[in-house]
This record gives sequence, structure tokens and C-alpha cells, in this order.
Amino acid sequence: MGTILTKDIFSFLKQLKKNNHRDWMQEHKKQYQANEKHLKQFYADVEASLNETDDIAKVKVFRINRDIRFSKDKTPYNVHRSVSFSRAGAHRRGGYYLRLEPGNSLMAGGFFGPEPADLLRIRQEFDMDASEIRKILNKKSFKDAFGGFNQEFAVKTAPKGFSKDHPNIDLIRLKSYFVSHDFTDKEVMSPDFKDNLVHHFKLLRPFFDYMSEVLTTDLNGVSLLKE
Repeated sequence: MGTILTKDIFSFLKQLKKNNHRDWMQEHKKQYQANEKHLKQFYADVEASLNETDDIAKVKVFRINRDIRFSKDKTPYNVHRSVSFSRAGAHRRGGYYLRLEPGNSLMAGGFFGPEPADLLRIRQEFDMDASEIRKILNKKSFKDAFGGFNQEFAVKTAPKGFSKDHPNIDLIRLKSYFVSHDFTDKEVMSPDFKDNLVHHFKLLRPFFDYMSEVLTTDLNGVSLLKE
């Protein structure tokens, strides 16, 4: 089962949302540090569980400090805690993400804003054949958990070089290929949350395995990886 997240983590974030300034944070620094220690242990438990069937190279805990240089919102702190788990090796593509926020927690995974070369390769694959990705997306366990790809990031009609009338244009027009699943506060605080989270992460593996093959081969299926 591992580490169970405590209510204090969310109560702290709720108070921070109401008191988002440096003086308040300074006054509650010990509480923040205790929560961070607890969260890092939880992240370590998740990493260990993922490593049972995958290979995690890096765990990145996102800073609570916001980058306000180019933002109209000058509040100094994020009111959520986020972490990502990066897979090891050039042959393993895709990444796992978790955001913990009162009333707005979620896990996500996939390819958010891929590099131009990767984005083009994905689009070319779906231009040629989308049967495999649709099979993955339509599998009941996957569909029940995630619905489908996030549609927020997409071009209006068709990317340059692709037909707007293509039967797979719903996939080709996307600029990111990721899915997400929301968790209630009750789910996050439950004793089995870590197992629930890892279960949803593992549901991504067929998607990751397929996309890894696409992104490490050319359109003829020849490997792009050096021996």
C-alpha cells in the first residue's frame, strides 16, 4: 500500500490559495516542508511501483514557486503540487504526470507539445494508418478511464501538408497526444490511492509501447536508433 496522503496536504493548499503571499508562506514554512517530505515519499512509492513493469529514469517535482515574469497573475505560489515520471532510454517514449490540488486532482500521460520532428512523424503515421491507435483508444478499459485524447490543443482545420478531408483528420490536427483522468479529494486521501493511481498509469502502457515504436522508426518501419 505504501504512503497515504494526509488531509494536511490539501488543507495547506486551500489556505495557500487564500493567502498567496510570501509572508504567509514564511509563517507556515515548517508545515510546507513537512508536507513536501511526505509527498516525496509518496512519489518514491509510486516510482517503485512503476518500476515493477517499466523503467523510470527521472522523477521531477515541480516547484511551488510560480514564474511570474510574463504573467498578469503575480501571485508567487502554485496552489497545487505536481510531479512527472520520465521513462528511461530512447526506445521508451511517453511520460507520466500527477497533479494534486483540492477539487482539481488528475493524472495524465502521453506526449504534451512534442518536438516538431516527433509531431510530424506521429501525424504521418496517422495519415498512413490509424487503425492501431484507434484500437488502443477504443479498448474498453482505456476508454472508461480516459475517454480519448485531449482536444484542447489542435489546429483549426489541417496542418500544412495534410488534407482537411482526411478520414483521420481528428487525430492529425492535434498538437498534443495525451489523456487524463480526474480524481476526487476523497479518492486522493483514500488508503488505496497509490494503487489506483498506478493502475491508471499502467493502462497507458499499450499506448506508450505503440507510440514508442512509431517514434523510433521511419515510415517503412526501419529503426532510427543506433545499435
